[in-house]
Amino acid sequence: MSRSATNPILPRLIDPRKFAQQGLNLSGEVKLSELQRVSALVLDDSSGVRVVLEFIVDEERHRIISGSADCVLKVTCQRCLEPVDVPVSATLKLAIVWDEDGARQLPKTLDPLILGEGQADLYTIIEDELLLSLPMASYHPEDCIAQTSFGEEVEESTNSANPFQVLEQLKGSPKS
Repeated sequence: MSRSATNPILPRLIDPRKFAQQGLNLSGEVKLSELQRVSALVLDDSSGVRVVLEFIVDEERHRIISGSADCVLKVTCQRCLEPVDVPVSATLKLAIVWDEDGARQLPKTLDPLILGEGQADLYTIIEDELLLSLPMASYHPEDCIAQTSFGEEVEESTNSANPFQVLEQLKGSPKS
């Protein structure tokens, strides 16, 4: 039997082993400003991350956290240096283990989440998964470099004098 808890704001500290034993489902939102490492990467941290989690014990007695975390991050475009909205979607499928030995014994389909006794920081778990899901470089889907003054400056500078002309002249001069 699974119980569902829908809360607009998710709790920060939870006991994931107990949640799995009880078969709880959580859904709600985490403010980006609460996720310090992700917040440091974005231009605007006023939005939130939509989170849906299911805590279960599978047939092999693994305590599992599965679900998703979805958000849209406003970051700097790596082409034009203007703001761009980047959708980020993280899929979680974590098995709760006590130590590294337990992590090594997991099937390859499960990622380990090494936790000690008691409560765990749910925000840190979500933040880790979001960071792993970020694209290597963020940019506008369309060709944005031609639309900016930066792109125009680059085109103009390529038409001006070649900075390597001096080297070309030195290469052609006789050795003394």
